[in-house]
Amino acid sequence: MGLWTPFSSNRKPWGLKWRSSVWFITTIVGFGITTDLLVYSVIIPVLPFQLERLGDHKVSSLTGWLLCAYSAGLVVSTIPIAMYSERYAMRRIPLIFGLIALIASQVMFMEAPNYAVMAIARVLQGISSSMVWIVGLALLCDTTPERNVGRQLGIAMTGLSVGLLVGSPAGGVLYTRFGFRAPFIFGEICAFVDLLLRFLLIERDVALKWGYDPSEPTASVLMDAPDISSVPDIQLSTLPTVHTRGNPETEYNRDLSIPLDKSKLPNEPTTTSRKSVLDSSPTPTPLLSVIINLAQSPRALVALTMTFVYGVVNSMQEPSLPLHLQSVWNFNSNQVGIVYLAAVVPALISSPLAGYFVDQKGSDYITSICLVLALPWWIVMTLRQSLPLFIFALAAQSFFVSGVVAPVTAELAGVSRTMAGVGYAHVYGAFNLAFGIGTAVGPVIGGQIYDHAKHGWTAVCCITAALIVICITLAFCYTGADPLLAKVLRHHYPLDPIGKKQDEESSSDENTSRTCIVARDQ
Repeated sequence: MGLWTPFSSNRKPWGLKWRSSVWFITTIVGFGITTDLLVYSVIIPVLPFQLERLGDHKVSSLTGWLLCAYSAGLVVSTIPIAMYSERYAMRRIPLIFGLIALIASQVMFMEAPNYAVMAIARVLQGISSSMVWIVGLALLCDTTPERNVGRQLGIAMTGLSVGLLVGSPAGGVLYTRFGFRAPFIFGEICAFVDLLLRFLLIERDVALKWGYDPSEPTASVLMDAPDISSVPDIQLSTLPTVHTRGNPETEYNRDLSIPLDKSKLPNEPTTTSRKSVLDSSPTPTPLLSVIINLAQSPRALVALTMTFVYGVVNSMQEPSLPLHLQSVWNFNSNQVGIVYLAAVVPALISSPLAGYFVDQKGSDYITSICLVLALPWWIVMTLRQSLPLFIFALAAQSFFVSGVVAPVTAELAGVSRTMAGVGYAHVYGAFNLAFGIGTAVGPVIGGQIYDHAKHGWTAVCCITAALIVICITLAFCYTGADPLLAKVLRHHYPLDPIGKKQDEESSSDENTSRTCIVARDQ
């Protein structure tokens, strides 16, 4: 009964406070990302060897197309999922259906009789992944106070590294010891645990209706509309705040007790019932308007560009890295999984660390620093003389590249709060779309280059380095509300002659005005 309470029951849910708390929601979102990436990566060290056993040729290319099929499902489903979630303000139900679809895709892939069915299963998995990322990140931003968004996103994003950390090594070991089905059974078990957690969560809107605000646990929540004369000591500043969805022209003030425009109020007491405010449904913003708004924001475009590059960089090496390790150092699937393990461990630290510094220093500094420090290691990975050096370089680039995710997602949350008609599900839908397109073209590019170029792995590394250089330039110019380029220009050119003249004229006018006032008073 308690699990289904938020859907239909009028009884107060059990465990309301901890089931709707910021940390529990962060845990659920992080575990959901972990499960998604685990299921995605568990077959990476397995597919090339399995396709070879089935007698297929051009294994790298076929692996790339299977990874692309996942991204195709993700891209196609992103827009309808984002619009549906934002229009109906629903987070929990799409998350549950996403996990059911994920489990079904794993069963289909495990029992696939041919390559075509494998591709269909990967498309279904991509659709479920859209629900995990879009709705999960929007749910986290709904619940988290604005001052802590970077930190909580960084913690949740460690799920990306944990999923890769567990998925690839576990896939190699399970495939070697128990056969082709074992990695998928492991993924299904993790997805089932994730599904149980989704049933437990309570959205913030539901918690508010029961007099509890998870983002401001110590604030008092006004449930009914009493006579204002009977509550003269209520301080409006003590009431909790929310990030409202929909068109800001019809939104309520962040202080939920009064609307922005008092003339729009009906003839009712000044203090509005919190329940009535929460139940009001803002007019949904059309998809075209959302796209136009995002396209007009340089911050949003740069953040989405870096998301696209992140998807390309990570997925381009997936079909080629196992074959490179096999070719140069004669690795098998189990050894490839161990190399992935060594590479992903540092990323567990970088994501929450970057999220913490984003809240302290801003996304502009952290994004640029991580990108600059990630660049040289891709050049080092072209060397073939030393295996320890190669693994260290792989781990170092993973540390710094993963550090970009938290500031990029926090940047998109900041864009959502400052743009009319753009909600969290919209910006994270765009994030998912950019990431999906990147992970769709990345494996195909990586697989084709590795199969056809004379020095395929070197070409992959050089292309990645060039993409990172582009991202460094964009981050320096446009990331943050006050980009680094603007700060540098202000430092070297504090005031241009025109601006100085205008300031002098303004100062002169102000002094004249003050003189007139003094003379009048005297």
